Amino acid sequence: MQQIQSTISTTLKMVGAVEKEQDSLKIGRFFKNFRAKVPKAVRRTKSMSGDKGGGEEGEDEGGAGDPSDHAGDPSDHDEALENFIAACEAREKQLLHDMEQMKEKFAKLLLGEDMSGGGKGVSSALALSNAITNLAASVFGEQSRLEPMTAERKSRWRKEIDWLFSVSDCIVEFVPSQQKNKDGSNMEIMITKQRADLLMNIPALRTLDAMLLACLDSFKDQTEFYYLSKDASNEEKGNARRLDDKWWLPTVKVPENGLSDAARKNLQSQKESVTQVLKLAMSINAQVLSEMEIPENYIESLPKNGRASLGESIYRSITVDFFDPNQFLSAMDLSSEHQILDLKDRIEASIVIWKRKMVQKDGKSAWGSAVSYEKRELFEERAETVLHIIKHQYPGIPQSALDISKIQYNRDVGQALLESYSRILESLAFTILSRIGDVLYADSVVRNLNQSTTKSQPNSTNTGSGNEAEKGNLMTLSDLLTWSAEQLEIDEEVLDCKEEMSIEMDEKQMQNLNSVTVKKTYVESLGGVGSPKERH
Repeated sequence: MQQIQSTISTTLKMVGAVEKEQDSLKIGRFFKNFRAKVPKAVRRTKSMSGDKGGGEEGEDEGGAGDPSDHAGDPSDHDEALENFIAACEAREKQLLHDMEQMKEKFAKLLLGEDMSGGGKGVSSALALSNAITNLAASVFGEQSRLEPMTAERKSRWRKEIDWLFSVSDCIVEFVPSQQKNKDGSNMEIMITKQRADLLMNIPALRTLDAMLLACLDSFKDQTEFYYLSKDASNEEKGNARRLDDKWWLPTVKVPENGLSDAARKNLQSQKESVTQVLKLAMSINAQVLSEMEIPENYIESLPKNGRASLGESIYRSITVDFFDPNQFLSAMDLSSEHQILDLKDRIEASIVIWKRKMVQKDGKSAWGSAVSYEKRELFEERAETVLHIIKHQYPGIPQSALDISKIQYNRDVGQALLESYSRILESLAFTILSRIGDVLYADSVVRNLNQSTTKSQPNSTNTGSGNEAEKGNLMTLSDLLTWSAEQLEIDEEVLDCKEEMSIEMDEKQMQNLNSVTVKKTYVESLGGVGSPKERH
């Protein structure tokens, strides 16, 4: 039933948008008909002006004519009129093209992305969410450079996002209002108003969208840095070549002396601004996802308790008496994106399990457990804290299994609009932050290289002791090899000294010396027990 209501509201909104486009087309047809009538009017005006001019020539032979009679040139009027009509025709063609695009887009939404029309498509909420995601992917793409968007891409983004969000105008709720009657009395009535969450979050998201586009536009005329082509050699890239796994991104090049102070301050300012946008987008997205219902398919796939979901080691780390979330994360292996996402999935699943157990009162149910309510609530709060830290420390990781399940089975069109819009703004903000970080990293590499070069150059005014002190702070490869050889000689002298001392020392003192100088491994400290078989 909800899906049918969503489809009806979407259809009504589409009809309203089409009516607006038809009104624009009527205006275009008016100017087209007006153009057909223009030549007759122009010819009539020219003939009348000619007759009037001929009649006034005899009267004004001895004096100056009226300046108003020669104020305008008919040829200039005709050219301006022709240009205006041509602009109206171009606008009419653009409106026809846009209307065809809008028809195609809304047709796909009504069909639920099922072009066969067999009713096997997805819900209206998921179709809108996918449409917004695909639009952002096609417009923004990888965004591999800090540069403004082209006018065509920006126009397409604003136009099509307005089409998709036009559905939100029909998502309303009834609120009480006062109506004044003719006799002066007041009567309370119910009026429609856009739903509260949409009324509050959509303007905020549009503001964040405008801030991100303005950030990209601010790098329009910058000349402080530039990007090398992907086919550039390692010699051209120099010290600025990428050391991470994102080899497909272009390499940033900055001047030999680094960025100027003004450019560096501008980058830092833009970085702080985009960071705030990222935090707000993440906050809205997390709020919307938390309000979505957890699908039954996800709940059925969960294990019976939080211990099975987390694993024995993670469960013990969370349920200790004194818990520190930062220390807990430092003990986890978060070296790869897959491991971070796996930990996030485990923690979210355990939170769902513990919350359901706190709600259910029946001890005989499958979710029953011997853990007390207070302890389970404490464990759930700890897991929530760890999950919050993970989301803020690693904002660029993919969506978790719970988030994907919520988006897939969501039926609320308004929540689908807010979630998808905030998600793509979050992704765009994170991408812009990464590109700003690339430029700042290239600048730091150049400045550090210049500083090391300056320190390595000997000062001609200083004499021997100063040069030796300066050289002592800088160690070249040859110095490192020389130091290693000297260190080996020192080690040999220490061993010889130990052998001489061992002749004079008794066996107990020698064991103490070895315990100090030789570090035992964990396996050696087990006392010779090498495998479980030997213990038994």
